[in-house]
Amino acid sequence: MQLLVNTLATFIQIYTVLLIIRVLLTWFPTINWYNQPFTTLSQITDPYLNLFRSIIPPLGGMDFSPMLAIILLQIVGGGLQAV
Repeated sequence: MQLLVNTLATFIQIYTVLLIIRVLLTWFPTINWYNQPFTTLSQITDPYLNLFRSIIPPLGGMDFSPMLAIILLQIVGGGLQAV
């Protein structure tokens, strides 16, 4: 059981880093999201982010959904480490 919890906690940490990279790359408007490795990163992170985008639409050109998504991952990851 502990192996499963550790694996899930590691996955959450890696996924959080991928989300942060995705958010930071949006600051560069010259990035072509149709080229590799950006397409793969987008395919991995967008389904999760779209869940939060449906709850919190962009306000004034700012997308706050990644903050909520990362906070939720951190809460779940912290809960797993407490087990």
